[in-house]
Amino acid sequence: MEFAAMQKLTILDFPGTVACILFTKGCNFRCPFCHNAALVTPTDAEPIVDETEVLQFLKSRQGLLEGVVITGGEPMLHKELPAFLAKVKALGYKVKVDTNGSRPDMLKQVVCDGLIDYAAMDIKNVPDQYAKTIGLREFDMTDVEKSKNFLMEDRVTYEFRTTVVKGIHTGADLERLAQWIKGAKAYFLQGFKDSGQLLAPDGLGTFTEQEMNAFAEHIKPYVPSVRVRGY
Repeated sequence: MEFAAMQKLTILDFPGTVACILFTKGCNFRCPFCHNAALVTPTDAEPIVDETEVLQFLKSRQGLLEGVVITGGEPMLHKELPAFLAKVKALGYKVKVDTNGSRPDMLKQVVCDGLIDYAAMDIKNVPDQYAKTIGLREFDMTDVEKSKNFLMEDRVTYEFRTTVVKGIHTGADLERLAQWIKGAKAYFLQGFKDSGQLLAPDGLGTFTEQEMNAFAEHIKPYVPSVRVRGY
């Protein structure tokens, strides 16, 4: 399996775990606010970190690092993912995978085979606003719905998260979204940050921390676990 990049240390991206981050190439969404936009449509000229290099690094950090975060891009697009995760788990690492939820069969496979310890799924918006939010003309919600429902069966530690963007989301949207994931074990409202590499930055803005906290308070009757992140 090949990766676009590796960050050798993070204490923020895997709750309670000292980890590294591996970035996969390619995504089937085109979210205008994506902070990893360069990974959405990568070119062949971009650097590659191959599996051998990653595994050698992980072997050298045994006893120092505790976990590995796989993010993207969209990791679940890569058919080699389960085999790679099995090698990571064999080295004694915990694994967290970030996903947009569009590949429920792959998600179920890595969970049921015990290959991941934590799943973070992006909930982009309310269903009737999904296509617009992910930069597509139309979108069938079936697979995202399946992934959302599967994680709510609580077979693995999970979180849902929404990057809240002024110009895309409203308080009313977030209330309806919270009803859609009512009872979720962990839900984060994430502050939007312009990485300088956005796919379509025009008209996008950041809510203040006070506004985000107000959104969180408003939806707590549906998702008591909601918290604000990124400020």
